[in-house]
Amino acid sequence: MKYTSEVIEKVVESFSSLPTIGKKTAQRLTYYLLKQDEIFLKNFSEALLELKANVNFCKSCFNYTEEEICSICKSAKRNKSIICVVQEPNDLFAVEKTNEYFGKYHVLHGLLNPLDGISPEDLKIKELIARLNEVKEVILALSPTVEGEVTMQYLSQIIKPLNIKISKIASGIPMGSSLEFSDEATLSRAIESRVEL
Repeated sequence: MKYTSEVIEKVVESFSSLPTIGKKTAQRLTYYLLKQDEIFLKNFSEALLELKANVNFCKSCFNYTEEEICSICKSAKRNKSIICVVQEPNDLFAVEKTNEYFGKYHVLHGLLNPLDGISPEDLKIKELIARLNEVKEVILALSPTVEGEVTMQYLSQIIKPLNIKISKIASGIPMGSSLEFSDEATLSRAIESRVEL
């Protein structure tokens, strides 16, 4: 669609390149920003630049943080003997919202997908294995997709010889869906009813 301004077109294209944002939503967001004053736009753009400049991976679990080690990894109240493995940081947040899990986390930043060329070296798997010294249980809280199942089987083969209990979150989350979009009650039930692999 041609807009009356190349700048509008550029901003609409930028917004529509974001996940789950279609052209109509991108257009609405662009027109919303046009109605805002300069202070709002300046603060908005500075927040985005600050996001990129100051947020990095936690050196332990690979969640996003502004510190070297995130607050969950630093907390003495968390159970160090359990690690919940998730695909992305937003999945970690989804599990945290249930208030049912009080262990540590590890974020893989993706799932194995040989068809798309995503191998174990592309994920934070080596880093996970390096953290398993004092761990008694690893909970695999990965999305119930083909890629999620492949990743769980791969991790299970690596972790089982270490004599560490491996469990996965129970059913209740529909196949093909993402943890990020599951409600707290469903996720809570899935964590409570996890099964050993």
